[in-house]
Amino acid sequence: MYRLDNTVRPYAWGSTTALPALLGTEPTGEPQAEMWMGAHPGAPSRTDHGTLAALIDADPGAELGPATVARFGPRLPFLLKLLAAGAPLSLQVHPDREQAREGYADEERRGIPLDAPHRNYRDAGHKPELVCALTDFEGLCGFRPPAETADLLDALGVPSLKPYADLLRARPADAALREALTAVLTADPEAMARTVEETAEACALLGGAHAPYAGIARHYPGDPGVLAALLLNHVRLRPGEALYLGAGVPHAYLDGLSVEIMANSDNVLRCGLTPKHVDVPELLRVVRFESGRPAVLRPEATPDGEEPYDTPAEEFRLSRYLLTGTAAPRDLTRDAPQILLCVEGAVRAGGHRLTPGRSVFVPAGERAEVAGTGTLFRATVPV
Repeated sequence: MYRLDNTVRPYAWGSTTALPALLGTEPTGEPQAEMWMGAHPGAPSRTDHGTLAALIDADPGAELGPATVARFGPRLPFLLKLLAAGAPLSLQVHPDREQAREGYADEERRGIPLDAPHRNYRDAGHKPELVCALTDFEGLCGFRPPAETADLLDALGVPSLKPYADLLRARPADAALREALTAVLTADPEAMARTVEETAEACALLGGAHAPYAGIARHYPGDPGVLAALLLNHVRLRPGEALYLGAGVPHAYLDGLSVEIMANSDNVLRCGLTPKHVDVPELLRVVRFESGRPAVLRPEATPDGEEPYDTPAEEFRLSRYLLTGTAAPRDLTRDAPQILLCVEGAVRAGGHRLTPGRSVFVPAGERAEVAGTGTLFRATVPV
């Protein structure tokens, strides 16, 4: 079992206070957006024996277990994060496995460098993900039913929004959403900037259901992603609640602290709320134009006290333990690799004392007993 020393990523949208408050450190005044736990080459966790990536590379069968290596190859198939949003992240979608393979192969054939700013596919993998709130957490997830969005736009009283509202009412839901998003992302930039400004003012004036979009516009003035965001459901998660985001689902995180787990991929197609490249044709190939309410996951405890967040993901499984300190140590030994993360209290995992924000990697089959008083997240591979 290895204690992990993890890298904090200082992305501009990060909160300056949320991660320091959890970790018990002094804020630096700079944004601290994500803390990565795993073996991703961009920021592999460190141990007393080298990086976790190097340890896995040296003996993948011992660290990951034969079953995981057979299914996913000699690499940890998931990445665990603490995510602290102080401003909206980019509005984005992830490809499914086939789209990722096709897109990666196409960009390789065309000789686009992996680090090129207009590159869409950094690898050939898909990127399902799960976000679990540690504080009140806000985000956007999936398309709202088009007629409801049309009503939301009409209520703003902005003349240049009327064509979008009419379009959303005139066609079947999937066609209406596709045409509306296409129209937003291909509009004249100057005209769109004026529309976004007028829309932001109207959202701020009306408040209520419109208020979150005024906040988004303050961070991204003139960005067409503000109108794209109006097509999506606004979601508020309470601590312990979670969202699963499969392929093709447009989403953005707005504010709050969470645990996030995902397949170990970098593939993102952006819709807006970003200065980065937006590839509209490829985006439209990947987005699933399906409307409805996002399903909020609320875990229920199993007889052994584990609270799993059930998802269809093959690469990861996330669960939570609420330890009271009165029970006997819990045996979490598993024939798959694990990362154990404490987010509250003090927990002993093997010979390691974990306080909030501290984590360990448990090789497949390694005995793992935990005890203490606190909240512990377990990230592993389904078996």
